[in-house]
This record gives sequence, C-alpha cells and structure tokens, in this order.
Amino acid sequence: MSQRIVIDPITRIEGHLRIEADIANGKVTDAFSSGTMVRLIEEILKGRDPRDAWAFVGRVCGVCTTVHSLASVRSVEDALDIVIPPNAELVRNIMFCTQYMHDHVVHFYHLHALDWVDIVSALKADPKATSELAQSISNYPKSSPGYFSDLQKRLTKFVESGQLGIFANGYWGHPAYKLPPEVNLIGVAHYLEALEWQKEIVKVHTIFGGKNPHPNYLVGGMACAIGLDDVSGINAERLAYVEQLLKDGKEFIEQVYIPDLLAIAPFYLDWGAIGGGLGNYMSYGDLPTNGYNDPMSFKFPSGVILNKDVANVLDVDLRDDVQVQEFIGHSWYEYEGGDEVGLHPWKGETKINYTGPKPPYQNLDMDAKYSFLKTPRWKGSAMEVGPLARMLVGYGRGREDFKEVVDSALSKLGVPITALFSTLGRTAARGLETVLVTQWALEFYDQLITNLRNGDTRMANMEKFNPERWPAKAMGVGHSEAPRGALAHWCVIEDKKLANYQLVVPSTWNASPRDLQGQRSAYEAALLDTPIADPDQPVEILRTIHSFDPCLACAVHLYDEDGKHVSQVKVL
Repeated sequence: MSQRIVIDPITRIEGHLRIEADIANGKVTDAFSSGTMVRLIEEILKGRDPRDAWAFVGRVCGVCTTVHSLASVRSVEDALDIVIPPNAELVRNIMFCTQYMHDHVVHFYHLHALDWVDIVSALKADPKATSELAQSISNYPKSSPGYFSDLQKRLTKFVESGQLGIFANGYWGHPAYKLPPEVNLIGVAHYLEALEWQKEIVKVHTIFGGKNPHPNYLVGGMACAIGLDDVSGINAERLAYVEQLLKDGKEFIEQVYIPDLLAIAPFYLDWGAIGGGLGNYMSYGDLPTNGYNDPMSFKFPSGVILNKDVANVLDVDLRDDVQVQEFIGHSWYEYEGGDEVGLHPWKGETKINYTGPKPPYQNLDMDAKYSFLKTPRWKGSAMEVGPLARMLVGYGRGREDFKEVVDSALSKLGVPITALFSTLGRTAARGLETVLVTQWALEFYDQLITNLRNGDTRMANMEKFNPERWPAKAMGVGHSEAPRGALAHWCVIEDKKLANYQLVVPSTWNASPRDLQGQRSAYEAALLDTPIADPDQPVEILRTIHSFDPCLACAVHLYDEDGKHVSQVKVL
C-alpha cells in the first residue's frame, strides 16, 4: 500500500521547497518537487537601465552573493560588445573562487552534514580516541584530546538543558545514521569551526566589492581602483591580506573539509548507488583565463553528458533557441502561445497564473500546475546541473586536473566511477571541485599581482558605458557556474532600457516540475527508489535533496498575504 508524505518546508536550504513523495514497501515510488514562493525579478527589471540590473538580481539570493550580479554584467556586456580589462576578469575570478570556497564549506557542514552526522551520538565518543582518529587523517592543529573533551562537555550541557538550539528537531538515533561516535564528534567540532572560518573568507568580497553579501559589480569591469602605493585604495597591504585569506581558506579546506568528507564517506558507500536520478548533466563553463569570449580557456569547461556517457561530451550554445527552452505545463504561469510551447529566454514571459489550492492544503494536484518553477529543457531533455555535472564534464573533456582529483578520491574510497552517479557522488564532487578552486584562486591572485607590478592597473573599460553609444536594440546572454550549477541571464535592450530579462538558474533546472511529456526533473528523478526506514522521519529524502544544495529563492522569480506553511513532517 502506497503512502504519501509531505515535507514542507524543506529546511537547511535557501527559499521554500515542498516535496511530496509516495512510499511503498520501504522505498520512494514517486516524487514531486514544488517551489512555493515567487519573486518576479524579471518583471521588476523591465524598463530599467541595464547598467543597474546587476544590483537588483544580486538580491535574488543571500547565499550565492555574487553569481547573479556576475551573470548580469556579463549579459549586458555581451549585448553591448564590451570587453573588460584582464585585471577586472582576474578580480571577478578571485571573487568567484572565494564564493565557492565559502559556499561549499557552509553547505557541507551547516546544510548537509546533519543528514549524515548524529549530534547526540557524539556524546558517547572517547575524546582521546577521537583525537587519535583526527590526527590520523589530518594535520589540523585543533585535534588534541582536551579540545574534543571540552567540546563534548559543551555539547552535553546543551543536551541536558533540553535546549539543543541549532541542533533541535533532528532525527537523532535514526537507523540511517551509521557513523561511530568519534567521527560524529569530529563532525560536530568542525561544524562549529566552520562557523568561525566562513566569516573570514568573505572579507575578500569586501575588499574587492565593498561589502558582503551582495558586493559591487560594474558593467565594463570592476568598481575597485587598485594602486600598490595608494593609502586610500586597494594597496599592497590589502592585496597581501587577500592572499593570506586565500591561503587560510586553502588550508581549512585541505585539512578539515576534505579529510572529513573522506572520513564520513566510507560508512555510507551504499549511497553510491542511491539518488542518481537523470544521468544527464550540463555545465555552461566558467573562470575564463583568456577573456570571456574564449570558452576554450575556461577552467570549468562547458558541455552536456546524456545517459551517463562521460566519454561523449556535447557542446552547449545558449544562443540557440532550440537548445534552452522553458516550459510551463505544470507551472503556475501562462504563455501567450499556450501551455504547450517552450520559449527561449530571449523570448521568455513571466506572467503568473495561479491555479493551485489556497494554503493550508493537504496535497497538490500533480496532474495540473503545482510549482512556481518553470521547467527548462536542453533540446527537450531534463538536465542535472551543479558540482557533479561540472566534475563529470571536466573529466569527460579529458582535463588532467579533474581526472587527478576524481581518480584519487575513487581510489581512496575503493569505488568505481559509476559511484559518482549518486547522492554520495554529488556530495563528494562538491568537495573535489573545491580543491581545484582553491588552487585556481591563488593562480589568479598571482596573475593579478604580476599585471600590477608590470604597470597595468586597468580595472574597467568605460568606452561604451554611455548609452548614447548603444545600438537601438541589443540582445545578450551572460552565463556563469554558480556553486549550485549552470546559471544564465538573458537580456533584451531596446531604446537604452531593458525590454526583457530572464534568469534560468541552477535550482530551476534541478527542482522544476515534470514537463507535459512526463519527464521528471533532477530532484524528482533522484528520489525514486530511495530507501525509507521510517516515513515519519524521512532523513533519506533530505540527504538526496540537500546533496543538490537547493536555492529556491533563485529558482522562482510575494507571498499570498493569507498563506500559511504546512509542515507535516518534523525536519531539521
């Protein structure tokens, strides 16, 4: 007999996501993903100066604090044929890498680790044995028996007081938790360490972008003047601080994040065969090393993999109106041409047509419209985007740096490459690409310093910043690889104003409802056959959903003033 469970809202994500899942014989037999909020950023931008768009779209999300602004300025620069100076590209790349370092660590510890780490079990750990284990996997200095003993005492006071605070409402003791107490204690300790570390690395954004979150960008380059001897600008002292922050970040990632990932994974190798989902992967590519117009120079290559065929990577063209299209057959929108048509973003429409139930409600009508997310498709196929897609595309493109980190991790865990097509693989891929990004960040920094020492301090190309030099109509697309996956903004400029602006973001690709042909998107497909030990405590569903690092605030672009959230399953 099938049972429908509802998790609403999914917590430890950005935005509002509802998952409805049918369970029979201890497994998920069907699943439905619904975005339950809407922002209408696209409509807000119409009629505005395209040079200001980056400031609006940057506020779509408070987690990916730079990626929308970056995609936006690239979109406008593409439309107006603006080439930015090398230094501006390098600074953008450094900020991009910093965002990855921050975002991936925060995701692993604060958004995803508690799906694998049992907080209460850590109370049973032997601090001395924990110290010995920690020192065997890493040289991180905070690994003494006294350190873990003091932390355990703090945690014990939390539990005994009945006030678990940030650790409340967990499924502690659930049979799906498999880590020994000592590994759980390491996880809790580094959860708290990461809270302290993450507020340091984002200072790179404040130095180059003025603040964090939502640092400043500029159509034509970057709005930060650099002078090595300038006491009031970004001088040698501040640049040295950037270097130290990047090195500290590299140390934390290599000595804490990656060892913890490799320590936890062996206890959950069965999850290397769970949560694979579509088997279709896409990356737009990013981190240009020879200008944004030379995609072959990108550190993250672009490409599409279909049916897990890593040996055959296809090309992506975001200008091709048949490659990327958005559909609304199961979305609370309407198109002038009807629900059956798909629109390329340059022709995209964002008009709400809410036909769903008024909250509170028991279940959505899955045969009708059930989400505020549109349904994007690449040549008609559903795609997964994100760290796993990037690592697989890089691996499939034959990139030695990708192959080295992937093969090394697979060897240490003793699993084949097919284990990557899974919830565990998705989580591991995020860590592996962070290793690459930390190395690249310091490469970009060294290149920036070399340019400055050679006398090149240019940070912006303002030749076409004046609207009087713009064509009557222009169209552009700016893409990036956000931490959560392939991101692109399409703009149409007419008479110096935005006539249309569309965002297709990573969680739109991954979390969207199925299309009219019945094809599931990544979340819905990945949940199929997931084992569920206890339908009242579906931690297994959270593991797979969190492995994508959802950002629904980005994916649905006003709440009903009478709306209320319904939570049928207690979740952390």
